[in-house]
Amino acid sequence: MTVRLGIIGVGVMGTDHARTIASQVAGASIRSIHDANGERARQIADEVGAADVAGDPKHLIDDPQVDAVLIASPDSTHKDLTLACVAARKPVLCEKPLAPTSRECLELIDAEVKAGRRFVQVGYMRRFDPSYVEMKSHLAAGQLGKPLLFHCIHRNVAAPPWFDGGMAIANSAVHEFDIARWLLSGDLTAISVFRPAGLSTQSPGAPVFLVLDGAGGTLVTIEVFNDAAYGYDVKGELVCEKGTVELQRPVHGVVNHALSQGTSYPVDWRPRFQDAYRLQAQGWIEGIRSGRPNGASAWDGYAATRVAEAGLQSLKSGRREEIPVAAMPKLYE
Repeated sequence: MTVRLGIIGVGVMGTDHARTIASQVAGASIRSIHDANGERARQIADEVGAADVAGDPKHLIDDPQVDAVLIASPDSTHKDLTLACVAARKPVLCEKPLAPTSRECLELIDAEVKAGRRFVQVGYMRRFDPSYVEMKSHLAAGQLGKPLLFHCIHRNVAAPPWFDGGMAIANSAVHEFDIARWLLSGDLTAISVFRPAGLSTQSPGAPVFLVLDGAGGTLVTIEVFNDAAYGYDVKGELVCEKGTVELQRPVHGVVNHALSQGTSYPVDWRPRFQDAYRLQAQGWIEGIRSGRPNGASAWDGYAATRVAEAGLQSLKSGRREEIPVAAMPKLYE
């Protein structure tokens, strides 16, 4: 069967999703698009061959010609739109965050548990990135022994003026929170947040350094530096008892010129994770068709948000903060 999709929000991410699904994802078609900017919605609908432009997101969700919904609208809308999808019993892929607070995430989880089925997938696309998948495969094979340390680096060219250290944790580092939980197959239990001494914390993208207790005693370190200037860069190294695994970013060409050799960095995250977004979308569609959902669940969305909340508390208090979580419902086991 072909899964007929509705897309809510066609800003940067929603447009990328629409183009990727229309050109590179099998088993799906785009039926309807909604955006607060109706002209923009019509432009993207025409580009990707969508049959309809919905004037209201609720109408799109309730449209009997829409089988599943992708939400890429502003963060503040995610909770209510996802709740509407669960109420309509339609699978939904929601960009992160699932909701602004862990309490609101639990409301969504409660709705899904009452429905008796997983409808929600959260857009933590790194779970589909080939380099992270290979890292997890090497760990699962057992030849490296027990994981001891997981080092993560997350750098951007420049942070927008409205960014701050709190957003570095709640908007950037959440990807590392999720991938660490996925890679280590367990929760993060405590977090400490540090900033370099002598550096102006008024800079929107001033670096923050996080140390977390991970599953099985593994330590997780995360550097987030949103004013790194040189390019978008994500690095990772898993240190185990008998060896290590390092992420390798995709490099399609090496330039030799003027007594030097070099490669280029992308200006943002999209080129680095284009394969991950495509594979995530394909996996979502295959999960809908098979009835076996994959990817980050609503519970995973809650867990990442809960870690972010503890991180924000550590940033404020200057102390190590525990990360208590609610009891996991059986639906997510």
